[in-house]
Amino acid sequence: MTVTVRYTCPHCGAVHNLERPPDLADRSVTKVSQPGWEYATPDDPDRESADGIAFVCGEDGPVTDLEGEPVEGCGRPFYLNFVRYEHGVELEPDPPTYGGPRFDFKE
Repeated sequence: MTVTVRYTCPHCGAVHNLERPPDLADRSVTKVSQPGWEYATPDDPDRESADGIAFVCGEDGPVTDLEGEPVEGCGRPFYLNFVRYEHGVELEPDPPTYGGPRFDFKE
């Protein structure tokens, strides 16, 4: 069983439809990829085992506006990021998707 999930391009607002299993682990849609994360393409049969899906607006299939009318995509990449766990702990995206301050003090 699958469901149709709609993802909106953060650059231009075009809507992409994707058939996905109903047990989604979506975290965010971002304009930039997360460092070190591995992304699948929308047509990859193993995409659910990746860290997310990399879209190219308008090039990965037909896109529409919010009302469902066909539109041209902008051709820019955007990224669907899945929730990730390491040793049972949920990993925060880098940069954080909530837009708050970051304090990355490294030795």
